[in-house]
Amino acid sequence: MRKALRWLLALMVFIGTLSTAGAATAAQPEATDIKDRLLAIPGMSLIQEKPYTGYRYFVLNYTQPIDHRNPSKGTFQQRITVLHKDVSRPTVFYTSGYNVSTTPSRREPTQIVDGNQVSMEYRFFTPSRPDPADWSKLDIWQAASDQHRIFAALKSVYSNKWIATGGSKGGMTATYYERFYPRDMDGVVAYVAPNDVVNNEDSAYDRFFTNVGTKECRDRLNAVQREALVRREPLEKKYAQYAADNGLTFTTVGSLDKAYEAVVLDYVWGFWQYSLLKDCDTIPANAATATDDEIWNSVDTISGFSAYADQGLEQYTPYYYQAGTQLGAPTIHFPYIEKGLIRYGYQPPRNFVPRSIPMRFHPGVMRDVDTWVRHHATHMLFVYGQNDPWGSERFRPGKGARDAYVFTAPGLNHGANVAGLVPDEKALATARILQWAGVAPAAVRANPSAARPLARYDAKLDVRDVEREPALRP
Repeated sequence: MRKALRWLLALMVFIGTLSTAGAATAAQPEATDIKDRLLAIPGMSLIQEKPYTGYRYFVLNYTQPIDHRNPSKGTFQQRITVLHKDVSRPTVFYTSGYNVSTTPSRREPTQIVDGNQVSMEYRFFTPSRPDPADWSKLDIWQAASDQHRIFAALKSVYSNKWIATGGSKGGMTATYYERFYPRDMDGVVAYVAPNDVVNNEDSAYDRFFTNVGTKECRDRLNAVQREALVRREPLEKKYAQYAADNGLTFTTVGSLDKAYEAVVLDYVWGFWQYSLLKDCDTIPANAATATDDEIWNSVDTISGFSAYADQGLEQYTPYYYQAGTQLGAPTIHFPYIEKGLIRYGYQPPRNFVPRSIPMRFHPGVMRDVDTWVRHHATHMLFVYGQNDPWGSERFRPGKGARDAYVFTAPGLNHGANVAGLVPDEKALATARILQWAGVAPAAVRANPSAARPLARYDAKLDVRDVEREPALRP
C-alpha cells in the first residue's frame, strides 16, 4: 500500500511539473529569430535590416527618456545598430560620440573577440534629438544613462561578457560610461581619448607642437599657416567666392573673417591629427614662393574651408555645446606668427553654437572623471598615438587602478589602435581584451604573447582608418 501511495504521489508531481512547464511555455513563448528577440524588447523598433555575410545587421530605434532623472518629461528615439554574430559570443558596445554609421562595420575589439557589436548614436546628434530640444539635458551623465538603458535592455539577449569601446570623443564616452555605471561592462577599450581636466591650462599642447615630428616638417607647416594669414586679403576674396558658389553662410561664428582665421589656425593641429610624418612631403616646401592656390589648397585639404560655415557647424552643435559646458576645449599659442596677424586666436566653443542655445561651463565635471579613473579604473585600456595632439592631455590610471593600462602607438596619429602598438604591448593589450571578454584561449591565458584576434580581418567590415571629424574636434 505504501509503495502504491509513493508511486501515486510521484506521478502527481510529474504531471504537475509538465503542466507548469506547459503553462510557462504558453505564457511566455521564446522568440528564436534574433530580429524577433530584439523587437520584443519594449521600446525597440526596426528601421532597416541590411545583409552581410556571416552576420545579421540591424538599424534600430530605441525609446529613451529625455531626462533620465525625470522619465515623465518625455521621450525621444535614439538610433542604434546591432551587428549580430551569435548570442553565445561576447558583445562590444561602441560609440563614436557623434552620429552612428548605418553601414556595417566592426571595431577593433569586435574583431579581437569575434563578437557582436552594438553601436549607439550620441544623444542630440540628429536624428537622435528630442523635439523640442532641451539642451540642458545634453551632458555626460545623461548620455551614460542612455548606454546603461540600452545595455540593460539587450543583456537578456546577449548575456555573455560586454566590452565598451570608442575612439576620440567615443573613447571619452566609453570612459564616462564606466565612471557612472562601473558594474555594466566587463572591460573598456578607449582609443585616443582626450582628458581636459583643467580647461584653462593647456600648456601640454604647446609642448607637444614644439617637439612633434621633425623640425623640417614643423617649419613647413608653420610657414604655410603663417603665409595664409599674411595673404589674408586675397585668400579671403577667394573664400568669399567659394562661399557664394557653395551657399555657405557665417551667422553662428559671426563673420567670414572669423571663419577664415579659425580654419587657418586649425591647419597645423589638423595635419598632426590626421596625417603621418611621411605626409610632410605634400606640404609646400617654400610657403613664401608658393602660389595663392597652393596655400589655399593645402589649408583646404587639411582644415576644410567649409568647417566653420553655418552648414559645417550645424551637424556638430552638440559637440561644441558639450565642449563649452563640460568637456573643455584646447587653446594653443603660435610663437612663430606675429601677433598682428592673429585677430581672434583659438575661439571658444561658444562662438560655434547658435546664440539661442544658452551655455554655462561646469569646471568640476572633468576633474571628477579624472579622479575616478586614477583611483578606481578597473579592466580599462587607453591607447594613444605618439603624434596625435589630442593625446597631450590624456587619462592616466593611478595607484588605485587595477588591471588598467595606457599604451602609446609610435608614430601614429588620431587613428592609433592596438594593432599599431609595439609587439609586447600589442600582445598584452590583445590578451587582456580577450580575457575581459571571457574568450581567451588556454594558450593565451598561459602566455599572453600568443594573443591574436579571433576573427580574420575583413577589408570591408574592419575599420582601420582614422575617423575624420573636420575642424578642431576630437
